[in-house]
Amino acid sequence: MLIVDTALQKRLSAGNPVRVALAGAGYMGRGIALEIISAIPGLRLVAIVNRNAAQAERAYREAGVQSVRSVATAAELDNAIAAGEYAVTDDPTVVCQAGAVEAVIETTGDVEYGALVASEAIRNGKHIILMNAEVDAAVGPILKVYADRNNVVYTYTDGDEPGVAMNLFRFVESIGYKPVLMGQIKGFLDRYRNPDTQREFAEKAKQKPSMVASFADGSKLAIESAIIGNATGFKPGKLGMYGHRCKHVKDLLKLFSVDDFAKGGLVDFVLEAEPHTGAFVMGYNDHPIKKQYMSYFKMGDGPLYMFYTPYHLPHLQLPASVARAVLFHDATLTPRGAPVCDAVATAKRDLKAGETLDGMGGFTCYGLIDTYERSAAAKSLPMSLSVDCRLKRDIGKDQPISYTDVVLPAGRLCDQLRAEQTAHFAGQMARSA
Repeated sequence: MLIVDTALQKRLSAGNPVRVALAGAGYMGRGIALEIISAIPGLRLVAIVNRNAAQAERAYREAGVQSVRSVATAAELDNAIAAGEYAVTDDPTVVCQAGAVEAVIETTGDVEYGALVASEAIRNGKHIILMNAEVDAAVGPILKVYADRNNVVYTYTDGDEPGVAMNLFRFVESIGYKPVLMGQIKGFLDRYRNPDTQREFAEKAKQKPSMVASFADGSKLAIESAIIGNATGFKPGKLGMYGHRCKHVKDLLKLFSVDDFAKGGLVDFVLEAEPHTGAFVMGYNDHPIKKQYMSYFKMGDGPLYMFYTPYHLPHLQLPASVARAVLFHDATLTPRGAPVCDAVATAKRDLKAGETLDGMGGFTCYGLIDTYERSAAAKSLPMSLSVDCRLKRDIGKDQPISYTDVVLPAGRLCDQLRAEQTAHFAGQMARSA
């Protein structure tokens, strides 16, 4: 991606840096603001929107910007941008409708709010860069349809594991090797972790306990793996994936054979393996001379080879996704068409009728990746959409939760988009069944 820095420098030299707005001023949003303002002069963070505008001001202040203008309309934001000022607002439609904004970054992790921001940005001709896996896993394919119609880029981000994996995927393809397995390197997994068990760690890390719990219980892994699958066509080998425990990620070469990929590529994860973070792609090539070269370069004897990135730096790498979208109309990772994977809600404990599900990283359910075909047939409730759903009957621990088991909150945009997605791809899904 080194071409991106040169292109950004050209925009800066022309006195026309890329104008981007940020939705969300939480832990990750503040890190993104700091990175753009302190290190990426070819990008200009013209506005931050947050439901509590004081947090947006804090994000600017921590990045070294002391003077900001509060705006309430798109026209006011355009005036602030023209005057070279930074702006804050509590209304996401302001940044989506302002004519001078070229792209919007959404970082909240709130599925309903994120769906609103993404839809409004697309409707107004803005590129949308998501660090909101909940939205992408649930309704990304239909948002991609609408983005294509408006000639804008809809993309997940560099730096988070799905983006890291997709960059590797493209690299492996570019050198003539066929990707057959891809996913994350995960250090810990306990399906029953909750905000209480993770509170102490979360406080030390200055994060929300529910966010940390969603990492520990595998819910975030499930939805991020679904994103990877929807971008590549790869599917889990079984409900929840295999998740082999290994000493090193390269040990997966001993646990999979070429025959395992006869029906297509797989999305998976490796647990407790060195280098303990990042993403991997396994590539296939059985050319005899190429095998000699790969052996010489200590990549193994083939025909399967492991490629991996031993880190992921979400807020540091995200600006590259903005530049790729605006300057090259290139998505880091985006749905390729009809969904092939889904992340489905599963009871974390015995649940009683009348209880309200509390969503990602909560006390009531965890997420597992499944194929979209099986999920649709079972009417499975997507993990991303589970929050605030009310149970109509008892559900036993570790049992799947379906749409027929719950009452959805009234009037949610995310549910409307999900219904539109189902209807839009119904014919295509029927032909592929």
